[in-house]
Amino acid sequence: MRTMLAALLVFVFGSLSAEAEKRVFVIANNTDYGVDRCLSTGASCGAAVATAYCRSREFTEAVSYRKVDRDDITGAVPPSGGASCRSSLCEDFVAIECTR
Repeated sequence: MRTMLAALLVFVFGSLSAEAEKRVFVIANNTDYGVDRCLSTGASCGAAVATAYCRSREFTEAVSYRKVDRDDITGAVPPSGGASCRSSLCEDFVAIECTR
């Protein structure tokens, strides 16, 4: 009986995988940083910047980074067709996925 219970516990706890905590940050793709193209295109040159951003938020590394369409962001960002957003004044946005 104890052997079966021990085997069951090993099976249950052994099959549970520890999933890393992930979070996606959506930030303005500010051209002042000089790396905006690297982040928005997902090029390898943006990896260091994305990882540094994640580490500044107490995460271990950046899993991915990519440009985000304004219309996909809800809430605080006016849509691309909004009166407060003119094509020359609109910022692009980047999603950086961080993990611990």
